[in-house]
Amino acid sequence: MRGLGDLYLQQLKTGLATMLQYRGSLVIWLIGNVLEPLIYLVVWSTVSRSTGGTVGGYGARDFAAYYIVLMLVNQVTFSWVMYEFDYRIREGTFSADLLHPLHPIHADIAENLSSKAVSLPFMIAAAAGLSVVFHPVFRLSPLAAAAFVPALVLAFLVRFLVDWTVALAAFWTTRVSAINQIHYMAVLFFSGQIAPLAVLPRPLQVAANILPFRWTVGFPVELLLGRVTGPRILAGFAVQGAWLLAGALLVRYVWRASVKRYSAVGA
Repeated sequence: MRGLGDLYLQQLKTGLATMLQYRGSLVIWLIGNVLEPLIYLVVWSTVSRSTGGTVGGYGARDFAAYYIVLMLVNQVTFSWVMYEFDYRIREGTFSADLLHPLHPIHADIAENLSSKAVSLPFMIAAAAGLSVVFHPVFRLSPLAAAAFVPALVLAFLVRFLVDWTVALAAFWTTRVSAINQIHYMAVLFFSGQIAPLAVLPRPLQVAANILPFRWTVGFPVELLLGRVTGPRILAGFAVQGAWLLAGALLVRYVWRASVKRYSAVGA
């Protein structure tokens, strides 16, 4: 455990130094993370005003609150590991990772956390600015606030494990852009990023409740906004826990099968 703690600490330091070294690319990436939910916010706020009321129980200011919180939740739970795996295998850099005494997933988690430590203050500042412009309505309750943090932690873990499992497809094919794109579109639709799940057709809502994506983004957002209450909170935690277990098992078994197929194709 001490070795694992030292690894995370050292990786966090290295990740922070790397992020600060490439400040320009970091700023561009963060601007993109703000623009996407901002576009959805403007679109759905306009739709709400044009109908003269609400859409799926959301008014213009409710949409503002939803997308501002979603922007922060998505920043905390997002990972890019599946976009790097094929490169690491094609270039042969993954060979060194396999020689380390600890599972490579720990280094990836630590690197992801370091990027969040650098980027989150910027995103919080952006959320504050958007709040001034769009005047969101937050209906925060003490229960929702208390449940939000553990829900967010579980959301990050579930999303990372699912993303890491998808990334392992690179062991079977070194060109995984199509797989990544399909996964990205599934996340957009079923996590509540394109629109709150309440405004989607009923079949899509049912699918979202079954798939893991809602529980990695939409559930913490709805929870903080007071749209998930009572027994539904406990049910949400139960589903997150089930997907966390499923994700851990998937990583374990798919990883074992993947390593058997590994061959570096780069220098």
